[in-house]
Amino acid sequence: MDAEPRPPSSVRPPLMRRLAAEFLGTGMLVTVVVGSGIAAQRLSPNDVGLQLLENSLVTALGLAVLILLIGPVSGAHLNPAVSLADWVLSRRRAGGLSSTHLSAYVAAQITGGVAGTLLASVMFDVAPTLSTTPRATAGQLVGEVVATAGLVLLVFALARTTTAAVTAAAVGAYIGAAYWFTSSTSFANPAVTVARIFTDTFTGIAPASAMPFILAQLVGAAVGVALLLVLYPTADRTAARAVVPIRPDTTPQEHS
Repeated sequence: MDAEPRPPSSVRPPLMRRLAAEFLGTGMLVTVVVGSGIAAQRLSPNDVGLQLLENSLVTALGLAVLILLIGPVSGAHLNPAVSLADWVLSRRRAGGLSSTHLSAYVAAQITGGVAGTLLASVMFDVAPTLSTTPRATAGQLVGEVVATAGLVLLVFALARTTTAAVTAAAVGAYIGAAYWFTSSTSFANPAVTVARIFTDTFTGIAPASAMPFILAQLVGAAVGVALLLVLYPTADRTAARAVVPIRPDTTPQEHS
């Protein structure tokens, strides 16, 4: 199916509404990840494999739902790596993220993610604290490159070829699978990585490991964009719908 043109900025939802959607969506994603990790730790205290299975299944399902919920408002990036890729790909076409909007999206995603960690901590009566779990081995960093590259490639390829419902299901399934086939358990998201610094539970990551993870994710995003342009040579000249189409809004004020 040919990609549908992205709605022009004059009919997009206002920027503040899109930022609110990215804040809420990323926050809820982190709440799903951290909350299910805490629950898994408590329900299966002596079986790390079962904890990972529980955490990955809940995350896969929750992510698919959030994409469908948030997508019509902001595109459901929920991930600075996806937003950065959208900005790069939009350099040769109209309708993509501007540099200013990219910065605003990333800020909303990071603050939303941290808020999501705090919400999960409150719900499970866990005091927010910095994680002590080191993760940045060479193998885990390679895992983050692979996980993020696959995610970016999948998101933008499907955004051009299929429906929002299929994209949501596929992205959720990919993340659920990547929990298991990557050595890093597939963070694949700088905002989620920052947010997981603030929980010393099953899903936490030590502050010293976070920056190497984020750098690996940015490398992965670049690899994903490169692979996309190899497989879809006109991807930077045709409109994408990452992650799903933004619902038009004809309200005249506030459009950016």
